[in-house]
Parts: sequence; C-alpha cells; structure tokens
Amino acid sequence: MTTTPPPDPRPSRSTWAALAEPQLLAQCEVDTYRASGPGGQKRNKTSSAVRLRHPPSGLLVIAEESRSQHENKAKAVRRLWQALFLHLRDPLPPDALTPEAVAAHPDHPGTLDLSAKNPRFWPAAGLVLDVLAAAEARVSDAAALLGVSTGHLIDFLQSDPKVWQEANRLRAAAGHRPLKSGQ
Repeated sequence: MTTTPPPDPRPSRSTWAALAEPQLLAQCEVDTYRASGPGGQKRNKTSSAVRLRHPPSGLLVIAEESRSQHENKAKAVRRLWQALFLHLRDPLPPDALTPEAVAAHPDHPGTLDLSAKNPRFWPAAGLVLDVLAAAEARVSDAAALLGVSTGHLIDFLQSDPKVWQEANRLRAAAGHRPLKSGQ
C-alpha cells in the first residue's frame, strides 16, 4: 500500500520572495546585539548588529558590518531574500520540465548571462537550483531542461560562490561527486 505524504503546510518560496521588504520583515523575529571585533570606538557601545529569523521558512541571517542598525537591517533583509532562493527548493511539476517552461532568461533563450548584481540573478539562481534538484543533481539533464549547454550551466553556477556551494550540496545529497571549479 502506498501513501501520499501530507501536503507541505508552508507556502512556496515564490510566495515569500514576492513580498515587499516591509512585509517580509514583518514575518521575521528581529534581534539586535553588539557585534564583537574591530570597527572603531562606537562599535562595541551600540547594538547595531541585526539577526533576522524567518520562522515560516526556518532561515536565519545576520548583518553586522555597519555601525548603523538601519543599514544592517536593510542588508539582512536582502540576505534573507537571497537565502530564500538559495536554500529553499520549489518543486517543479513533471509536465513543467521543458526548456520553454523553465527558461531562466526569457529575453535570451539558451543563455544564463546574468551578473550577481542583476536583480534577476537570485530568482534565476533559485530556478536553476530547482531544476538541478528536479534532475537529481545531474548537470547535463538540468542543462537540457533549461535549454543551455552543460558548460554554460556550470559557468552560471560558478558565478556566485554560494550558488556553487548549494549546487554541490545538492549533488552530494543525490550521491554524486562535487563539481570541480575551473577557475
């Protein structure tokens, strides 16, 4: 007898990623604290470091490099948004796994030319990692589903160290060897 697992009660990553910064921040538990380390006379006298806990997703991010609590809070929200794409996988329905349905760069099919500074980079990285997970971490299969070459996909994964690390984590979980960096 086969049983189907209960549906995941958490909303999908795309639900959280679509929220404006104030809405995402409203879902978080915000802690401020004094950061240790260098940074001048006021560094250890003000509680400027920020830790955000996002209970719905289980993610935690920190920002403590600025002496301004407001700057650190803004950085932490951006890091949380990035972490949503980096660490949470949205399952792709089997019938959606076609190159047209998962085009990461709709303006230029067959390419993933996005800089990490481009605002579309993290959503594209999340989609690429979703496809990689759906392809059981086989890079050649994921590249075919995305409609790009294997080399192009590997170049995209290498464009950000955290994306590269997550791709290799997915590969290890699927029982594959880590990808070797060509840089």
